[in-house]
Amino acid sequence: MHLFSPLTVRDITFKNRIAVSPMCQYSSDDGFANDWHLVHLGQRAVGGAALVFTEATAVTPEGRISPQDLGIWEDDHVEFLSRIARFLKANGAVAGAQLARAGRKASTAAPWLGGHSLGAADGGWKPIFAPSALPFSETALTPEALDKAGIQRIVKAFGTAARRILDSGFEVMEIHGAHGYLINEFLSPLSNHRTDEYGGSFENRMRFLCEIVEETRRVWPERLPVFLRISATDWTEDGWTPEDSASLARVVRPLGVDLVDCSSGGNMPRVKIPTGPGYQVPLAARVRREGMLTGAVGMISSPEQADQIIRNGEADMVLLARQFLRDPYWPLHAARHLGVDVPWPNQYLRAKQ
Repeated sequence: MHLFSPLTVRDITFKNRIAVSPMCQYSSDDGFANDWHLVHLGQRAVGGAALVFTEATAVTPEGRISPQDLGIWEDDHVEFLSRIARFLKANGAVAGAQLARAGRKASTAAPWLGGHSLGAADGGWKPIFAPSALPFSETALTPEALDKAGIQRIVKAFGTAARRILDSGFEVMEIHGAHGYLINEFLSPLSNHRTDEYGGSFENRMRFLCEIVEETRRVWPERLPVFLRISATDWTEDGWTPEDSASLARVVRPLGVDLVDCSSGGNMPRVKIPTGPGYQVPLAARVRREGMLTGAVGMISSPEQADQIIRNGEADMVLLARQFLRDPYWPLHAARHLGVDVPWPNQYLRAKQ
């Protein structure tokens, strides 16, 4: 098993173990994909990635991180997303869509505009919602705590969004449960102070996620994979831990989750995270010991590093983000570096020599 070994999950075979991680582009108008997304994602398929994910795609308009987020809350979003999915598949990549709901980190400006909370006068919206009425930081908007009816509306919205991405031609669905967004907020005791059946115990804090998995699996075909991205640790005392993540994997696997994509952090401000090359790989390795397929993400940049993660059995896929921004053709260059012969696009064959 190595970086360029194929991987079969349910009825989908990935030609190698390299995936393009979801990367917010803050380039949509009213949630619609456009030529930017087609070129951004399509380039990486041409470059040899086995799986190309959309950015976090909001299941409701008020669930966006920013007003410029990609969305899938209405049927009209399907048309352009279908064009993207067709292009990815035609160029050898499996098309993946990440479904998301921002929670208390909703209604913020794009990073290059400061990333601050936005009021209605600035194009944002209120109210925003979370498990508990706890703002992310001193300068962030204070969310309203979701009632049970609101929770169920969001669960249903994930199911409807799953149908739409299926109609768009995507073959992998990833549920975004990381980085301090709504599902992560329910999971972590630092952001979930509820006293009903959605808060308190570990089992209760998992309930929202489990209901989303079950709802999306009702419409997502048995033959197609479901991934789950988590923050495998809050990196904070009394927060979510790697052992919690391992326990979570045991719960969601029988519900239909096929691979856990292990990121970390994002749920609390000003956390000191010990970053460095491959710093999140041990988190993927820990979850993988539960018999769950995992993806490793975070400061993976060199071909040797990525290859060793797979060879060592620490993860089943590697997901790259910044490295793909630097080099859309990273898989082709990595194969050459590792002495593996992979096909290049016919249009680029002159550059292979």
